[in-house]
Amino acid sequence: MSLGHFDFIAVEGPIGVGKSSLAQRLAERLRAELLQEAPDENPFLERFYQDPAKHALATQLYFLVQRVRQLTPVAQKGLFQQAHVADYLMDKDPLFAELNLAPDELEIYHEMFRRLRQGLPQPDLVIYLQAPVDVLQERIRQRGRAYERRIETAYLERLNAAYADFFYHFEGPALVIVNATEIDWVNNPADFDQLVQFLEPIQGGRHYFNPLPITL
Repeated sequence: MSLGHFDFIAVEGPIGVGKSSLAQRLAERLRAELLQEAPDENPFLERFYQDPAKHALATQLYFLVQRVRQLTPVAQKGLFQQAHVADYLMDKDPLFAELNLAPDELEIYHEMFRRLRQGLPQPDLVIYLQAPVDVLQERIRQRGRAYERRIETAYLERLNAAYADFFYHFEGPALVIVNATEIDWVNNPADFDQLVQFLEPIQGGRHYFNPLPITL
């Protein structure tokens, strides 16, 4: 099976870059279990965009617990029974905390993260999607979540920079950094197939995928 040598793939990138749609396509190709963030289930998220300082900690802790709940059964039954694809990387979770929490809140968060992170599975392939802020803004607009309309350009710029710094220093399994500016996993299957072909021979290390858009 194509990409069958990967037991656990994590797709990452900033808001609007397309990680959830890519994770879904990969899970379908691998016949894998899909682990998806569920932002609409977070009761604090809309309030966070209205008043970040007041609701950042609750929002962050909800997402942390949500991810732990998803990954704990995977750790218990083992990765080798079924492949898994997630639209998040657990080790990136502190990135948002460090952007949004006050110092005393961040100390609480880091303590909880250290305790909850123990024993959770690590992916053997991480795909990091990159795109400039104007592309992210357009994709956020197209998906039409009302609470995301409050996201400011300056926040997306900080977020993009934080992701770039995180993955610049990232050490772990195979990492593929993808320029996702002009590719469309959902409406253009050739874009997806092009990425899969690039991923197939990868065993480890850092790789860069800068595809040309394919017009059907």
